[in-house]
Amino acid sequence: MTSLPPPFLDPAKDASPFDTAREASAVLADPYLFRIRDLVYRASGIFQPDNKFYILENRCAKRLEALGITSLFEYFRLLTTSSRRESEIRLLLNEITVGETSFFRNQPQLDAFRKTVIPQLVEAKGRLGNRRLTIWSAGCATGEEPYSLAMMLAEESQTTLRGWSWNIFAVDLNDQRLEQAREGVYGEYALRSVTPYYMQKYFRPRNGQHQVCDEIRSMVTFERLNILDDSRMVFLKGQDAIFCCNVLIYFGGEPKRRVIQHFHNNVNLGGYLFLGHSESLFGINNDFRLLHFPGCVAYRKISRKPSPTSVI
Repeated sequence: MTSLPPPFLDPAKDASPFDTAREASAVLADPYLFRIRDLVYRASGIFQPDNKFYILENRCAKRLEALGITSLFEYFRLLTTSSRRESEIRLLLNEITVGETSFFRNQPQLDAFRKTVIPQLVEAKGRLGNRRLTIWSAGCATGEEPYSLAMMLAEESQTTLRGWSWNIFAVDLNDQRLEQAREGVYGEYALRSVTPYYMQKYFRPRNGQHQVCDEIRSMVTFERLNILDDSRMVFLKGQDAIFCCNVLIYFGGEPKRRVIQHFHNNVNLGGYLFLGHSESLFGINNDFRLLHFPGCVAYRKISRKPSPTSVI
């Protein structure tokens, strides 16, 4: 069985009254569940620590029920020897990669991007005669993040970005979430941080919910992509900014380092990387410069050896 890194979540932050019982249940779990955990880790970089082991067990139970099989031994065989193994691991990952997001979820980060990063990119690229921005939303879930970025860029099209074009490339592992993202239809909970101005300008009523308008949807390209896929990642160079928020917290150490190296290889010199609130590159990668903005941080690719911290 493949050796895995130790759990990477902070026990002090992740503890709950049920963790001891959950860890005990992991010890007593079917041995084939551990092998399935290894398969998921190798396929996606996602590691289920012992205090979250029950999540993997529940997700596998859903797949067993859907397939009409009764044992994890049978399921493990299907995942490793069946002609359907690739499609089944994809379906299992659909079950595992279920997260919550919303529009304008990290407003300080978006403010930093709009007020500081966009003007800097426009100045630097404009000097070279390049009037196009390329932005990558990695782990886009149901699309709220890339659509939020698209709306901000649309707002800037009359001022800072007048005469510019842009493209937002949004990727995720979960087929079901990508389908919803392309449709662009959302309920009130996902829209809870959207201002009345944005609601009126960029959304249209649809069957009791709200759909992102065609103009904004056309700015985003959605695609299924495993960000650990080395063969695919080499074709994504030329990014001006990469957003990968609340994704790396699910990755083990080695996959996390690989992903960050891919980001460094693909972002332009002077380009930016944004991570989630609880994520950082500390102890993982020293090739980006850490920047402090009001209420958030970001990372920038520079040519010289970066200093530990730069303050905006």
